[in-house]
Amino acid sequence: MTAIRLPQSDGSVLSYAAHGDYPYPASATPAASRIAYAAAHVVADPLADVTPAGRPSIDWDATLAFRRHLWSLGLGVAEALDTAQRGMGLDWSLARELVERTCAEADRGAVVAGAQTDQLVPGSARSLDDVVAAYAQQCEAVEAAGATVVIMASRELCRIASTPEDYAAVYGKILAGVSRPVVIHWLGEAFDPELAGYWASADFEGASATCLAIVDQHASKIDGIKLSLLDQEKEVELRRRLPAGVRMYTGDDFDYPTTIAGDREHHSDALLGAFDFAAPAAAWSLEALDAGDVAEFHRRLDPTLELSRHVFSTPTFYYKTGVVFLAYLNGFQSHFKMVAGLESGRSVVHLATLFRLADKAGLLRDADLATGRMAHVLALAGVE
Repeated sequence: MTAIRLPQSDGSVLSYAAHGDYPYPASATPAASRIAYAAAHVVADPLADVTPAGRPSIDWDATLAFRRHLWSLGLGVAEALDTAQRGMGLDWSLARELVERTCAEADRGAVVAGAQTDQLVPGSARSLDDVVAAYAQQCEAVEAAGATVVIMASRELCRIASTPEDYAAVYGKILAGVSRPVVIHWLGEAFDPELAGYWASADFEGASATCLAIVDQHASKIDGIKLSLLDQEKEVELRRRLPAGVRMYTGDDFDYPTTIAGDREHHSDALLGAFDFAAPAAAWSLEALDAGDVAEFHRRLDPTLELSRHVFSTPTFYYKTGVVFLAYLNGFQSHFKMVAGLESGRSVVHLATLFRLADKAGLLRDADLATGRMAHVLALAGVE
């Protein structure tokens, strides 16, 4: 392979040639031992005459083609979540269209989709009823499209709710209105600083008590909880306390093999942004888990962790930039442009490390293509 010069964080430049090892199958069937969803990104239209502050334009062909790729690997699609830039460029009208377009092809695989309150102008909710009405509108649209609802955390609810009872009242009304069990998404402040203090508590014990009280009261309406706190101990603790029949969907992009493999009593299913770029490894590893070979499951999936930890490194909310960059390197889109100009969210040094770690994990489908595209990005940054 051709060597390229990768800038390093210490100011040096590393000469690096990709190895090009790609051990993964081209397709797979859905796992039997775990439920696995990949939270999918959206592909911006690179030629649209828009600004970062304006309404974005989506390349629907490329966006939907990527979802077909995920389905072909036996993964479900988690649609219109934070990986798709909800709250960072993708508004509700586009999110709704995205859900509807994806569900129109859902005979190919499973779909869950996010419902929250982002049709409200920030700061405009004056009461909990305003929040409930916004949630209800989106839940109705998601269910009408044919997807399972993921109740996302609401910035407006976090802003105006002050007690655990406020959260219980809002979630109780939302859950009373859905027609089938939902997934509740607890998104931590690392992913969205505006959600600090969600569940009316600044500490995990208080927040988890509020969340669990809601789950206990409405267990028949809840398929599971997706926990995105990047803290394995907290996930394991909350998982242990869930009522029977309610799943834990791991959101631990720092150590998902451990949470998915589980312990002697419990395991987590998966709903991960990391599975956007690690989908081939996820599918391959779940085949081993289905066969009861936990050691082989880890051998296949653990090599992706160093890459994922870099993608989700601080500031974590810019992880979408790395997700899209990896899709660009792997030929799933022809350009490295993002909704709201978020391609600027990570430095060229960060991107160069992503390239090297993706190669190390065996996640470059075509090393020559990826090398050429990495070289192009480096040249734009003045690295020849």
